[in-house]
Formats: sequence, C-alpha cells, structure tokens
Amino acid sequence: MEFSTRGRGARAPAGHAPPRARARPPLAGPRSALSATPLPSPAIPRGRGKMAAAIAAGLGRRAPRLCWKAAESLLRPGASCVVVPVRNRRKSPRVPEWARELSPEEKERRLKCSEPVFPDERIERTFFLACTADIMDPYVPPEGDARLTSLSKDGVKQQMQKLRQTAASQLALRKIKDHDPDFSTKTFPEKAQEIFIEAHNSLANFNKQKLHSLVTERCYPDMVRGNRYKTIRWRFVESLEPPRVVHVRCDSIMNRGNLYGQVTVRMHSRQILAIYDRFGRLMYGGEEIPKDVLEYVVFERYLVNPFGTWRMHGKIIPEWAPPKDPIIKTVMIPGPAPDPSQEHEKVK
Repeated sequence: MEFSTRGRGARAPAGHAPPRARARPPLAGPRSALSATPLPSPAIPRGRGKMAAAIAAGLGRRAPRLCWKAAESLLRPGASCVVVPVRNRRKSPRVPEWARELSPEEKERRLKCSEPVFPDERIERTFFLACTADIMDPYVPPEGDARLTSLSKDGVKQQMQKLRQTAASQLALRKIKDHDPDFSTKTFPEKAQEIFIEAHNSLANFNKQKLHSLVTERCYPDMVRGNRYKTIRWRFVESLEPPRVVHVRCDSIMNRGNLYGQVTVRMHSRQILAIYDRFGRLMYGGEEIPKDVLEYVVFERYLVNPFGTWRMHGKIIPEWAPPKDPIIKTVMIPGPAPDPSQEHEKVK
C-alpha cells in the first residue's frame, strides 16, 4: 500500500530511503553558536513507507526552530515571581521624633546631655613674668628723713630697725651678685639717676617706645595715666645730694629659681615741672620756679633673664610727706539765664 505526500514531492520508489531534510544555515550574531549544529533527525525504522518519510521530513524542518526557542528561553529566563500590590488596611501616620511630646524626666535628661561643658570658674589674674606686681618689703623712711639720737627710745627703735634692714639687704645683695657680677651699690646710684632722668624726658616727649624700655609694665600705667590732651614740661636742674642705695631686696615668684631684684635709691634733687591742659592753661607747677624734691625710687630687674636691665618700678611716698599742690582745672562757668521776653525782643 502506497501513501501520497500530496504535493510535497515525488513518490519514492520502493526500496529507497526517503531524502533527508537539509539543515538551515546558522544565524548571524551571538545566537549562531547554539543553532550552527543541527540536531539529528529521529531514527525511523525502514519499511514504514512514505508516511514515515513524510513525518521524518517534517520533523527535520522544525528541529532547528525548536532548538532556537529552547536556547532563547535559557538565555532569557522569565521572572520567578510576580509582585502584585495589594491594598492593605490603612495605618495611622508615624509621629517624628522631634514632634513627639516628651516627659519631664526625658526633657531634663536631654537638657543635661545638650548643655555645654564649661570649666570651673576660677578668679584668676593675668600674670606677667618680666616684672612683679608690687614692691617687695617696701622701705619705710624715717620721719623727716632725720636720724634720731640713740639715747631716746625712738632712736634705739630706729637703730634696731635699720640693723635688721641692713642684714636683709646684705643677703639680697649676695643673690643679686650671683646673677649680675658687675652690680655694685657704689656705682648703681648714678646709673639709676640717669634712668630716672631719661624716663621723665621720654614721658614729656611722649616717646612710648623708649619709655617701655626704661620703666616696668607695672610703672608704665601709673606714669601715663591722665596725660592725654595735656602738655608736660619737665627738666632736671641739679642734684642737691648724691643718690645712694638705702634698701635691697631679692625674692622669687612661683619657684625658687625665678628671682627678681629690687633696689631702692634715695634721690634729693631740684626739678622744674609744668603741666598745661588742652587749652594751653597752666594746671600744675610752673616753668620759672624750681622745686626741691626728695624721692625714694625703686628699680627692678628680672635676674633670670641674662639680657635683662634695671628699670624704674615705682616710688615710695612716706606718710609724713607734705601734700601736693592742688591741680588748677579749667571749667566753664554758666552765665545768668536770659529772660525769654528779652530773647523775643532781640529777635524782633
């Protein structure tokens, strides 16, 4: 019995195998590696006839297409799952942390955590190492700058006090000479008088740079305070008595190696001082009449500094010193208040 292929090809003679389907050429691109080798057609036993040949031919044509679809499914795998949004029950909105009401304990805890940490408040003063802040063991001059007789009670007391001061001065002098070998109580008074004269000349000429090198930081404000808008005329006339050292002290601050030396010099001289205000009117003293001045001037040096110099540190004013002359101030004296009616008449 013979079967017809219905127009798909000529009849195959009996005893001959049906022709195989030709494989398609490989596709261009990266997919050609999978479709270049055609799959073999399924084995069909012989003697089945034309129907088997037709089935084999159809399968041979469809095999490359099926192989390509299988490879494409492997190269592009589908989604393993699909997420479908489902509307759930609506919840109340979450209140942010900054808008939430806090309990009093929580507020107190947060305030303690956020407050800045300040150091302990201590009452401290600025400290300057180039000079001391005061006069160490100030010299107490005898009343009237006179020597009392040793037969009286006050005279004996004065002699004992002078003896104690001399012993302390000798110990301080030894410490000063350890740091300044050239220091001598015989030559220092003349040097101190030169420093005194140059400092007052710099003050009168408003030479601040030179004045800083001649006086300490403690003495500078006392000399320049109240001198603004004023004119100073000062002149050293003569020395009535040679200056001499009356007091020597040496002490340390903060530690034993931080030494300062102070020397008190007695100066009796004749000076001229005149101070004018900003209007040119005389406030104090005069340029014609010189005055005799007795002063106890203290000079200080920072002994640890090898480049330190002796500078004027202050003055000792005894209790028995006569009071200073008052300052003549220039003030405006208001006149009589005018009558309002008179002012109106003048305007007319």
